[in-house]
Amino acid sequence: MALIAFVAILRLIALALNPLELYADETQYWAWSRNFDWGYFSKPPVIAWVIAISTAILGDTDFAVRLPAPLLNIATASFIFLTARRLWDARTGFWAVLVFVTMPAVWVSNAVISTDTPMLVAWSAALYCLVNLRQGGGWAFSVGMGAAIGLGFMSKYAMIYFAIGTGLAVLFDHATRQALLSARGALVVALALALWMPNLLWNAANDFATVTHTAANANWGGPLFHFDELADFLSAQLGVFGPALFAILIAIIFRTLRQRNADHPDALFLLVFILPPLLTVSFQAFISRAHANWAVSAYVAATLLVTFFLLQGPRWRRTVLYASIALHTLLGAFAIGVASSPSFTEAVGMSNSTKRIRAWQETADAITQYGQQRDYTAIVFDNRNIFHQMQRYGGAMERPLAMWLRYSGPVNHAEQEWPLAEQFDGEILIVSERPREVPKMREDFASFEHVADITIPLDGNKTREFTLWRAGGHQRIVRDLAYEERWTAIDATREGR
Repeated sequence: MALIAFVAILRLIALALNPLELYADETQYWAWSRNFDWGYFSKPPVIAWVIAISTAILGDTDFAVRLPAPLLNIATASFIFLTARRLWDARTGFWAVLVFVTMPAVWVSNAVISTDTPMLVAWSAALYCLVNLRQGGGWAFSVGMGAAIGLGFMSKYAMIYFAIGTGLAVLFDHATRQALLSARGALVVALALALWMPNLLWNAANDFATVTHTAANANWGGPLFHFDELADFLSAQLGVFGPALFAILIAIIFRTLRQRNADHPDALFLLVFILPPLLTVSFQAFISRAHANWAVSAYVAATLLVTFFLLQGPRWRRTVLYASIALHTLLGAFAIGVASSPSFTEAVGMSNSTKRIRAWQETADAITQYGQQRDYTAIVFDNRNIFHQMQRYGGAMERPLAMWLRYSGPVNHAEQEWPLAEQFDGEILIVSERPREVPKMREDFASFEHVADITIPLDGNKTREFTLWRAGGHQRIVRDLAYEERWTAIDATREGR
């Protein structure tokens, strides 16, 4: 545990010295945290709650917004240690903690607040409680497991993979079946559902906005069978877990499926918490697309299983373990250097990786300058990312901010909460980041006049560019099928399709 405390101190120092501004998603979570609710447009509520607590205690700073990230990761590491010690011994727990805290994805998540971090705490806590229940643990572990699962669903719906894994464990693992097909198991289910219920009721009262967004994010409407997307997702896992560790994990999966408990009696038990997210998201990548972090929940059990495997048997396994930890530590230090120094970022050719987290205050200042030149009644945006960043960094704008709606209804939180009214007579300043949408936007206004082009320098030769328009007499054209077909044909003609 001393190692965990030491790592926590280092991570907090690194975060305090981090000069990077918030990502747009982080700013959106911050915007949610201003108003308590049981759910939000695209995510369950825990991410907003932890930001609200942190900023209430430490002030509304970027540091306070991100502070929960390293603290939550330390909590996950603690549960990993406790689980490894319960399954094997403290030595395995020590090395499992080192594997987790140096994992490439965790280096990134320490500096970015996301829904993955609270979900992983819940996942690791639920797994620890289940391991204890399998070994005869009492009612306290049933309460802990139920609470962890419920809070996991309130953090991210990827917690469903834990429920699937638990169901598989009941089928294939006698100890799990004995522990959960009982009054203790009933308590787990009841408590998990009770804690998740407020979010389910919120979704029901809001047209299942979060569930609908999650389904839409899967993007199953296009052509199926994308071998390139599957390859991209699997190769990205080398960067999530580490190249050698991911390769070892794949070998363990095949070895365990072929020989069941070849390495340890609990190998198959842990595998049922690894395979559901990995296989499901791989399938999702194959038929559409998938982000690298969508299967991150697999790596709690994977950390335990891979660490145990590498500590046993031939010496080369320990060499892989030590080398992976060392390599990942160097990669983490490199990432901190990229984040901390624009000149270093440019020197190593990483400017593209930081363009979304630089110069937002300068961007807000430039837009504010134009916004104050006339008595605009509102400043309107066509990109929800820019909108949220201006909510965060544009305090001097002194004008209401609103979103122009491209479709018939809101497709994100910004459009849901701050839409430009269907009829709006005042003169507004439009900040457009999407040139393709300007002709559509022009149709909604009686007057539409070019004001200026803004270019914001970023790292290296990267820039952030906007076109500003002065518009008035807003009357949103009905976005019916004829409208969409007409613009689909126009866009296809412009692109030469």
